[in-house]
Amino acid sequence: MSAARTRRQVDVDALVEGVLAGRRAAVSRSITLVESSRPDHRTAARDLLARLTPHAGGSVRVGISGVPGVGKSTFIESLGMMLVEQGKQVGVLAVDPSSVRTGGSVLGDKTRMPRLSASPGAYIRPSPSAGTLGGVARATTQAMLILEAAGYDVVLVETVGVGQSEVTVSGMVDSFLFLTLARTGDQLQGIKKGILEIVDVVAVNKADDQGGHATGEADARVAARELAGAMRMVQGHGEWAPPVVTASGLTNVGVDDVWQRIIDHRDHLGEAGLARKRADQQLDFTWALVRDELAERLRRSPGVAAIRDQVRNDVLAGEIAAPEAADRILAAYDERRDGTA
Repeated sequence: MSAARTRRQVDVDALVEGVLAGRRAAVSRSITLVESSRPDHRTAARDLLARLTPHAGGSVRVGISGVPGVGKSTFIESLGMMLVEQGKQVGVLAVDPSSVRTGGSVLGDKTRMPRLSASPGAYIRPSPSAGTLGGVARATTQAMLILEAAGYDVVLVETVGVGQSEVTVSGMVDSFLFLTLARTGDQLQGIKKGILEIVDVVAVNKADDQGGHATGEADARVAARELAGAMRMVQGHGEWAPPVVTASGLTNVGVDDVWQRIIDHRDHLGEAGLARKRADQQLDFTWALVRDELAERLRRSPGVAAIRDQVRNDVLAGEIAAPEAADRILAAYDERRDGTA
């Protein structure tokens, strides 16, 4: 038992040393640690993150989302390879809420980006395959800190799913890039409610003549003009006006322009604005961690475990409503925690 326990202990000192030295194996083990829900791992992860935090914060953090079929992986690979060729270290993290329900595709991101995944200057990591979207977001935010401490200059956070994940990712990054397509009829169709409030740069991808569309580039320019006009209508005076540009991840045309627009957005924020944005994100993340930890404690509570099956059966049988069921669960948690039962 003691030998097995020794093998399970986490050598935080070794992880810190390895991450700061930029060793990929240490980076991978550290991210695995912060993804774990085991109580002893969470304790070790807090120690690890506390020691790495002073070395983090120096990267360009970019969130990337897009409409279905937009060629997001191809674009991210093109952008990542361009940055690597400029001498930058690039990390790619994925936030996939669908993996919460189905387990997702663990190797999907790497198989879709073969050149980037093989590059020594890049690191690609899929999201955890279990837990809540909040838990996935927690792990991704902390993985970003680990990559920064390891010396990665750019961290690209990809939303694999759609919907709430975009809002979640926007709370982690400095700039949010949205990829869309031409030839989709209504050019605003792909931009769902709420995206307009969080997007910082829009790129019409597949602006090329591949796939048999001789007018692909022209269609993209038309779509970009229409989107730019729509974006101006919803932006307030004096605010950053998200630029709408065209690009092709397949041919690499315009990818450098997209990156420059991201840098322009950071320049618009300025050092003070960027610091304020990140501080606000940290405060929001603090409360997200509180909620996540409370949920974990609720799941581990002996008092809750004692009544869980009965409450479940009563709800399924229609004998109690959800509010009453929730009250019973919380009461069981409070009673055992306070030692009154």
